[in-house]
Amino acid sequence: MKCPFCNQDNTRVVDSRPADDNSSIRRRRLCDECGKRFTTYEKVETIPLIIIKKDQNREQYDRRKIESGVLRACYKRPISAQQINDTIDRIETEIFNREEREIPSSIIGEIVMERLKELDAVAYVRFASVYREFKDVNTFMDELKKILN
Repeated sequence: MKCPFCNQDNTRVVDSRPADDNSSIRRRRLCDECGKRFTTYEKVETIPLIIIKKDQNREQYDRRKIESGVLRACYKRPISAQQINDTIDRIETEIFNREEREIPSSIIGEIVMERLKELDAVAYVRFASVYREFKDVNTFMDELKKILN
């Protein structure tokens, strides 16, 4: 493993333990060259997941797209980075637990909305307004009424 500080290859593991989600291993490493410590995470490599987009195009699953959407929805909300990461991890776990090689983007969108609804109502409405393409204030209000009931 290369050191992120000095780019040398000679690093060693000084501590290993399961990560919080129990689906990866957290490793503390020490660079023999510069003496700095850093953390890495090791995950099981899975079969590539293909996402079927609205226009029926297919592309490989990219966690960064979910992260981007969730981060935008949670912008300036009283939600910690840890809560956001935990939510993204739960979304990803739910997606991969389906054990499908192809999954429609609409299902992923619904999973994200469900998790955001549990996390923060404003983040949920923000995501839903983009995802469901609200055309006017009435559709926005209909979604708000669902949350309030």
